[in-house]
Amino acid sequence: MTLFKCRHLAFIEYYSVLAEIPCVYGTKTLHDVRWLPCQFRDETVQINNEGHKDIKFYHRNAGLQFGNARNSPVDPNVITFLVITSQVDMRHYMENADDSLECEIQRYNTKGIVMRWPGSGAQEHDVWFTCHLQHGQGMFHITTFLRHTPAQNSLNTMLEIGDRDLLITSATMVVLTRTPVIHVGLMREQILHCQFAVDHKQANVMVEWVLQRRGERTKLFSYSSHTGKSEGSGMSVKTIASGNASLKIPLIKQTSEGTYTCSVLIPPLDSNTDIVLNVQEPPRVTLNVGSTLSLTLGEEQKVVCDTQGYYPLDVTIDWLREGVSSGLLPEVLKNTLYSSHRHHEDGTYSLSAYFLLKPNLEDSGYRYTCRVQHQSLRTHIRKSFTLIVNEQDFTLWYLLVCGFMFSMLGILIWIMPEFIAGKSYSQITL
Repeated sequence: MTLFKCRHLAFIEYYSVLAEIPCVYGTKTLHDVRWLPCQFRDETVQINNEGHKDIKFYHRNAGLQFGNARNSPVDPNVITFLVITSQVDMRHYMENADDSLECEIQRYNTKGIVMRWPGSGAQEHDVWFTCHLQHGQGMFHITTFLRHTPAQNSLNTMLEIGDRDLLITSATMVVLTRTPVIHVGLMREQILHCQFAVDHKQANVMVEWVLQRRGERTKLFSYSSHTGKSEGSGMSVKTIASGNASLKIPLIKQTSEGTYTCSVLIPPLDSNTDIVLNVQEPPRVTLNVGSTLSLTLGEEQKVVCDTQGYYPLDVTIDWLREGVSSGLLPEVLKNTLYSSHRHHEDGTYSLSAYFLLKPNLEDSGYRYTCRVQHQSLRTHIRKSFTLIVNEQDFTLWYLLVCGFMFSMLGILIWIMPEFIAGKSYSQITL
């Protein structure tokens, strides 16, 4: 077994001692955890000068304890929500949990619906709470509905909770997602995970999926077990009976980006789980030169860094220059020019960054790097080449001049005897 030190930053600030309380669990799950530090997001209701209700929220220190009704609080100095054994156990869904687990409990308003929950031991005057468990690295988000039966009927008044009270509760319904935030590329299939569990059979359940995008709400799917009717597509009605309410998007497009809400309604409980889907496509980066570029002194070369197939639009391209053995930080070239963004049919973009290279001899040996930054990349993409500058070669010119001079000398040697002989003959004739 592994010891797990549950923590919450706001909680540790006031109760550093409690942060050392160990929670025992298996290597990957928290099935055996007994206690978790939480924040209780309580509320006060006041009537303002205009006669309207004014609700203010504030946080109180609390603990989520698992056991039976006879257990004493693990820490008597905070509000304890004691979750007794039922058909639903939120701990079964805490896979890959670590010390970044965040817990928050708050009151739940049934919005005027007064009814007895079908589960065992429920009463019409039960008080409801929701417990939100969120993994700090985005592995899951779990919402659990907790039912508490107060000693007295408090339907018309808010249940008062003291700073050290113990509330015995029962988990009645769990709704979770293992994909709270998704980054996916274009033209791919994606499953939006949504799962629920209830503490009784044959529950009257309604499931709905809605996409919120740029201020517009679009209903994608809805189903009611009471009527047996469904609208939309993306999920199978048969899987809902087993608690699987996941939605399949067969082909990711730009218009698929947005916030998806999985709503599970089992009166009087209504859960809305948001899943944020971000469409991202990483860029492909190429240079128009190889790893080594050789130029002759006085020669020019246009060097292009081409970035293709990325989404969304924002991208940063820089050209850097650095000496291989100088130990200095690379300098950003200021003479870099950019093309306009090119929008392709598949929804992706392209951009080129280039500069004109006319090196001197002292530029030889420098490394030039194209650095690309995009939100789809965990690290920057870098493409580099090393510049080699050669002096002009005058050997051929020398050979041509020498060849010309030897040719002229040969011609003179061949012509001179005839010229001299002709001159002597002329003198004899005279």
